[in-house]
Amino acid sequence: MSWRDLGAGEVRTSHVGERHTLAGWVGRRRDHGGLIFVDLRDETGICQLVVNPERSPKAAKQAHGIRNEFVLQAEGDVVARAADAVNPNLPTGEVELQVDTLRVLATAPPLPFQLDEEGVDETLRLRYRWLDLRREKMQRNIRTRARAVSAIRREMEAAGFVDIETPIMGKPTPEGARDFLVPTRLQPGRFFALPQSPQIYKQLLVISGFERYYQIARCFRDEDLRADRLQELTQLDVEMAFPDQEFIFALMEQTMGSVWRDCVDVEIQGPFQRMTWDEAQARYGSDKPDLRFGLEIEEATELTRGSEFGVFANAPAVRFLRVPQEFSRADLERLEGIAKEWGAKGLAYLVYDEEGEVRSPIAKFLSQAELDAFRSEPATTVLFGADEPGMVARVLGALRLQLGRELDLIDRDAGRFLWVTDFPLLEWDEEEKRWKAVHHPFTRPNDESLELLDSDPGAARAVAYDLVVNGIEIAGGSFRIHESELQAKIFGLLDISPEEQREKFGFLLDALAMGAPPHGGIASGIDRLSMALLDEPYIRDTVAFPKNQAGIDPMSGAPTEVSPEQLAELGIAVIVEKD
Repeated sequence: MSWRDLGAGEVRTSHVGERHTLAGWVGRRRDHGGLIFVDLRDETGICQLVVNPERSPKAAKQAHGIRNEFVLQAEGDVVARAADAVNPNLPTGEVELQVDTLRVLATAPPLPFQLDEEGVDETLRLRYRWLDLRREKMQRNIRTRARAVSAIRREMEAAGFVDIETPIMGKPTPEGARDFLVPTRLQPGRFFALPQSPQIYKQLLVISGFERYYQIARCFRDEDLRADRLQELTQLDVEMAFPDQEFIFALMEQTMGSVWRDCVDVEIQGPFQRMTWDEAQARYGSDKPDLRFGLEIEEATELTRGSEFGVFANAPAVRFLRVPQEFSRADLERLEGIAKEWGAKGLAYLVYDEEGEVRSPIAKFLSQAELDAFRSEPATTVLFGADEPGMVARVLGALRLQLGRELDLIDRDAGRFLWVTDFPLLEWDEEEKRWKAVHHPFTRPNDESLELLDSDPGAARAVAYDLVVNGIEIAGGSFRIHESELQAKIFGLLDISPEEQREKFGFLLDALAMGAPPHGGIASGIDRLSMALLDEPYIRDTVAFPKNQAGIDPMSGAPTEVSPEQLAELGIAVIVEKD
């Protein structure tokens, strides 16, 4: 049986006079006192059906009972619309189908929300995800994502990379986030872990002689969800032997160019801008700066070393923003609240009014040289951060983004790509009193940092790089440690004992000791890449069936309890915490 011989969105004036069968969903039904108009929708688009009781009384009778999202099959003649009825907003707007036969293939009850309804609660949308996915925006998002993956595969294979799958069930290892654990009936009391990334496996593949590997990999991280974070994610995973950073950068620039061209018809100009991590922190207070607007952080540490304002004189770092807005006292109190949320103790300021006069409780403590350096245009506010360098960067970086949005400084049509390079290798965790890897434990220190591992690990820099577009990190990678002894040394700095190294990473250390070539690569999160590509603020709207912020699937109800018998078979006892 043939359900249709033409897509609803494919009907054109060239089909006028022909007889065709269409099938799809009812997008809208309008009864004009006899004539009934139906917008029939399928994946190709929309075609208007006209049901005339004089032409087909039977079809007209059926049409009176249909509602939105019924599934119909319609047969009839394609005719040209009257000149005053042409819809210039539709590719099919010059034609319509005069229906002779109408068949209801599936019915639908009153819907929990309409597909064109704005502001629908996300939980309701996720509960009825199959309806939500019919919306035009969601169709666009999911189809665009698929085209992006297709473009990525094309570029990877053209560059000689081999698509190799790695295990979903592997060994629990400390890589950053918590693992999702999988019990096994055949080995009671033992657990696999779902991969946070294929990191170790891809290194082993390169060590095995597959010099250029890639994969569109599923990854799992048991971490708190945010607007740009998922527990189940998909990433382009790339690794190569004898790595060349310039080659990797050029490959990703070529790949992103293909993605933007194929998906949103935008040409990207390369090579992309580059900036060290230190410069990004100093100028933008972020390792993923949004370059679509200025409002750069300025340095004042040396200028204020002898300041009579003690907060500045005694702070390890003093930096500031010049904001093109004269803020009121209420504005400043609100901004101070935001600064404190990011860890600041307060927010010093200088406000210049329309006449250029300064208003500030700290102005009287500043020297003429300081005032001259901070002097700004009329109707400008200077906001200061004074603290440890990391804290100042974090606070002013957050304020910069907040003000960029509030003051409409961001060029929404721009696509600003940036490579951030030379990341710190390690960061000190004050709570746990130990070093942690900034990227992951397998990241290679640069040659200049090797001698710092014994004397000043915090100053060591990594051969690591991130690709950022419009403030969104869309890829990150590094060169890896290929010497067994150096990898063991880094593990030791991370407070992983020799015994734990053998238990959790013994197979990797053995592989590194058996002819491991220099290797490195990069990974790009497809979900976050889709956010940037689509200018989509919520990562869950780039995924067909996501969990909500609590890690629950409102549609299926997962995760669910399982029977005591199934738990017993796995050797698992569930302990329920009392309220």
